Parts: sequence; structure tokens; C-alpha cells
Amino acid sequence: MIYKVSYVVLGGQYPGVIKNQHERPQVGDKVKIGRRSFQVVEVVEITPPREDYQFLHATVKMTTTGELKPTT
Repeated sequence: MIYKVSYVVLGGQYPGVIKNQHERPQVGDKVKIGRRSFQVVEVVEITPPREDYQFLHATVKMTTTGELKPTT
């Protein structure tokens, strides 16, 4: 199953993103958007599952660390 997830950041201080994922996001999961780390606080089904995909909406908040260290 492919999940098309619309991630929206609480407060609107950072742009969200739409991602295709193989695993459904759960409340408490960590997700990387750009170079920042966020925690999922809500997941809502936008549409019922169809064939091999489903549309979801996830609300996230920035983690206390926020900025991820660049990888070399």
C-alpha cells in the first residue's frame, strides 16, 4: 500500500509537504521535512483506501531539537 500523506505543520511557521510512503504514519512518529524534524500529533483519513493507495492528512509539530545536523 502507498500512503500519500499531506503533512501540515502546526502554527504554519514552516511549509508542509506531500510524501508518498509505504508505511502509514502514527501519532508519535518522527518525520523529516526538509532539514527539520517533526513529530506526528494527528493522522486523519482523507479518502478510504483504494486499490493500492490511500490519501492521509497528518498534523505535525516541530521537535525540541528541530534542526537536523547535516550529514557528510
